[in-house]
Amino acid sequence: LPKSRSGGKRSLAVLVALGLFGSALLYGDGIITPAVTVLSAVEGLKVATPLFEPYILVIAAAILVALFVVQSHGTARIGKVFGPVILLWFVVIGLLGFLGVLNEPRVLTALDPRHAVDFFRVNSWQGFIVLGSVFLVVTGGEALYADLGHFGRRPIQLGWFCVALPGLTLQYLGQGALLLKDPTAAANPFYLLAPAWALYPLVGLATAAAIIASQAMITGAYSLTQQAIQLGYLPRLTVKHTSAQAIGQIYVPFVNWALLIGTLYLVFEFQSSSRLAAAYGIAVTGTMGITTVFTYIVMRRRWRWSRWIALPLAGVFLVVDLAFFGANALKILDGGWVPLALAAVVYTLMTTWKEGRRILAERLSARSTPLERFMEESLPAARARIPGVAVFMTAVPRGTPSALVLNMTHNMVVHETVVILTMQTDESPHVSADERLEVTACGKGIHRVVARFGFMEAPDVPAILRQCSANGLPIEISQTTFFLGRETLIATNKPGMAIWREHLFAFMTRNAQRATDYFQIPAEKAVELGAVVEM
Repeated sequence: LPKSRSGGKRSLAVLVALGLFGSALLYGDGIITPAVTVLSAVEGLKVATPLFEPYILVIAAAILVALFVVQSHGTARIGKVFGPVILLWFVVIGLLGFLGVLNEPRVLTALDPRHAVDFFRVNSWQGFIVLGSVFLVVTGGEALYADLGHFGRRPIQLGWFCVALPGLTLQYLGQGALLLKDPTAAANPFYLLAPAWALYPLVGLATAAAIIASQAMITGAYSLTQQAIQLGYLPRLTVKHTSAQAIGQIYVPFVNWALLIGTLYLVFEFQSSSRLAAAYGIAVTGTMGITTVFTYIVMRRRWRWSRWIALPLAGVFLVVDLAFFGANALKILDGGWVPLALAAVVYTLMTTWKEGRRILAERLSARSTPLERFMEESLPAARARIPGVAVFMTAVPRGTPSALVLNMTHNMVVHETVVILTMQTDESPHVSADERLEVTACGKGIHRVVARFGFMEAPDVPAILRQCSANGLPIEISQTTFFLGRETLIATNKPGMAIWREHLFAFMTRNAQRATDYFQIPAEKAVELGAVVEM
């Protein structure tokens, strides 16, 4: 390769790896967020009365179990109350903060940025360490802007600047005012800012808000998993659609129970929201830093901004992100290792699956027969062309599928109409109808069909075959048989991946969802033909 192309490929590989690790960190966020938010909300009970203190972990665990159990039923009905509850939440905390400011107005001087400069000048290294705790006031902002693609820019701007930002600012100013009057309130300034009679209602409202915040990360993990599967970074998993109207409302059982187990482990291992804060900070700061890097890439390549504009602007945010990340990194041994370890595991799974699929495709392609040769040499040897349609699924849009060769070798018959179908995932979330299908007549009753779909779309083979009629290939599903290859993988010392990764890839392949379920193929019409492949 020329040096420029080689350098471009290396840069792309680095960006892909960075994006995968950022996605892996989001899974850590999906486990930590429910644990820390629900636990911190329930901890308000021990402020009301010490009688609840022995039961805090049990109550938090019960709420989390209930939250994950209801996921399989969908969130459409519950989602209708999310908006009003969150609006009430920000109004209440903003009002509590406003009342606190009225009691100690001098806290408003905290808005002067010179105090921050003086703080770092006087405290230097200790001030930098404090950033690890200060960062917690901005966590959650990344989830808000992650919904930009769903709601558009205007609703996010209105929600942030008119609701979230004023409410949070007033709340933190109110807590500061309380601490100026009573430094001992540092034990739990949020709940101590409220009057005694409001403690129990506030705990209930905080718990509801925590559940909603957790729900956002849980559904985010579902969506991330679905997109990773479509893009070829994770094996096929069961994805259930819980709404007939909203395509984005899905449920992934394996991810759901994995998140529950991880969340419960964190609750009982760390036992307090303050101890979990270290793990929370690492996950969010890492994700934010990676997001800033990709923002710079978008500025340069998509928006065509000058480097002299994009670099300083992204650099300002990156300096802030790295400062927060560095401060939180000091707490790796105190819990920050959790999201990093989880991200490393998920990253390993993603890269192993992607690389394994590439190597497997190469192995199958190397041993496949060119379609032209099959049609000239093997097809005439068929004993009969039987009625009906045979659909052979293959991931490689070239050559002859191994299932077709095996069927011909062992049965010596070929259907009157043969469809070689390849399902490809596009890099865009959705594919338009006119770009969905590409049908090529190869002759002698054989057709090659390439179906494209977005990474947010569910592959549906029967629907694809029904669309073939508009492209000159009428197919009756009732007269169709589906042939799928099923490879048995053997780890070897051939060039490719390390032996342990080949064993891991084979394990993931064996436990992937059946192709018939994933592609929505009627099981009674499917035939699987196996082959042994050495990795």
